[in-house]
Amino acid sequence: MLFDTGIHSSADARRLARKRLPWMVFDYIDGAAGQEHGATLNKRALQDIRLTPRVLCNVVQRELSVTQFDRLMLRPFGISPMGMCNLAAPGADLMLAKIAREYRVPHGVSTVASTDLETLHKASGGTAWFQLYFSGDGSGTMKLVERAQKAGYGTLILTLDVPEVGRRPRELRHGFKMPFRIGPRQFVDFAMHPGWSLSSLAKGSPKLANFDGKNYIFDRTESRAATDWAYLDTLRQAWPGQLVVKGVLNPEDALRLRDAGVDAIQVSSHGCRQLESAPPAIFALRKIRETLGPEFPLFFDSGIRTGEDIVKAYVMGADFVFLGRILLFAIAAGGIEGLRALWEILSQEVSLTMAQLGVKTIAELKNSYHLWSPENAG
Repeated sequence: MLFDTGIHSSADARRLARKRLPWMVFDYIDGAAGQEHGATLNKRALQDIRLTPRVLCNVVQRELSVTQFDRLMLRPFGISPMGMCNLAAPGADLMLAKIAREYRVPHGVSTVASTDLETLHKASGGTAWFQLYFSGDGSGTMKLVERAQKAGYGTLILTLDVPEVGRRPRELRHGFKMPFRIGPRQFVDFAMHPGWSLSSLAKGSPKLANFDGKNYIFDRTESRAATDWAYLDTLRQAWPGQLVVKGVLNPEDALRLRDAGVDAIQVSSHGCRQLESAPPAIFALRKIRETLGPEFPLFFDSGIRTGEDIVKAYVMGADFVFLGRILLFAIAAGGIEGLRALWEILSQEVSLTMAQLGVKTIAELKNSYHLWSPENAG
């Protein structure tokens, strides 16, 4: 049974989260690079894609499950790796793991998660995928790879679109840092949002749970620019499971990654949190699909706000879709009930959109036949 959370769309979740969260936390989750024109363009590009409805198709029975890496997933969307999720609410990481376990979808566990990778793998019922950032000279990175393998992870997500952390003015204005630090400015901010402060800080400041400051150290501002193809080869040899590379927008990179032996590519602009002038990721997805052909697994994130957006990503060539900040907004707005409400809304929106397009399965969406343009309007 779903509680009345006041959430009827991801926009509702964002609006409610903005009221509850300290400004610093909200802007960390919501912000993007530069003047944020790129993030706006990302969302608008998805909004402007038109789909062609069909009639008399008998779509009473519609199936939302898909299969990836030989595993049945009960929804065609999963959870992107996101850092410091527990800033949204205490236990947010575990709420995401719970949903992933129930729907058998991937739960991306960030290098900078606020719950350790071992706990989240167990809580997700083995559906978790570990996301890896290269850092420093790479030695600490390989220690995390070994930990993930020992914990039972079968899929590694290597994020490559952060050679340097992008400038996000909203974060800078608030003095946001990892690990989480509270100074005079943050104290005032938290005092203005007592509901969040009392529930969150009473459980202790969120921390980088995968790092103990001794054996494992992480500096968010440290350059990752030394990452290269030789490092990818080393990682490919060291990791026996599926390897997904996230943050790809260039078709030439996609071709080389395929040839280097990665198992899937996640087309993503990091929600335009890195490069304001990055192209809309949804168009890059279409181009990369055309370049690689129909068989190679392509995943997608960036700018997804609705179930129709999810459907559009499949039509543009995705094999699976990942969601990010809207899930944290739902948690901030209503905890696990808020997350369940938004999850169900997105599921309904996907299903209803499929009905309008006259399809019964997600596989039927992967066809540009469903796209509308003035040229084929008739």
